[in-house]
Amino acid sequence: MNREAVTSAKRIVIKIGSSSLTGKAGSALDDSSVEKIVKVVADLKSRGAEVLVVSSGAIAAGLAPLKLATRPKDLPTQQAAASVGQGLLIARYNEAFSSHSILSSQVLLTTEDIVRRSHYQNAHQTLAKLLSLGVVPIINENDTVGTQEIRFGDNDRLAALVALLIGADL
Repeated sequence: MNREAVTSAKRIVIKIGSSSLTGKAGSALDDSSVEKIVKVVADLKSRGAEVLVVSSGAIAAGLAPLKLATRPKDLPTQQAAASVGQGLLIARYNEAFSSHSILSSQVLLTTEDIVRRSHYQNAHQTLAKLLSLGVVPIINENDTVGTQEIRFGDNDRLAALVALLIGADL
């Protein structure tokens, strides 16, 4: 893909990994890291792009409040950390985006939302409406209900599926 294709993209999906959100802290959200990401999105929106963010980080954000030093290995503790961390993560994004007068939203998806036609259509309609309203959807896998057998596996895959779902240029 050439530079012109990148700079002229109108609908963009950005995938953010946990390590990009935790910075040096490692197990807690790093405010400056979140601010940098939001600034990039705000700049893209100011040039007229529609931006969706697929963000990891819920489990990492939940570690410190649960007093866990490392990422848990077992699924129930991962789900508990995700449950605690998802609210913290979206609150931090909302706060950072509001400082740029941008509204963001939380969208949690499961594999069912992509593989079942009725769910797929609903997810598409919801994301399209959010974009038409100028909202930046913050998308994550719904880790609190996913089991290892039915999970996307990682947000890289989810980001690719969201890009197809919404017809992203980049």
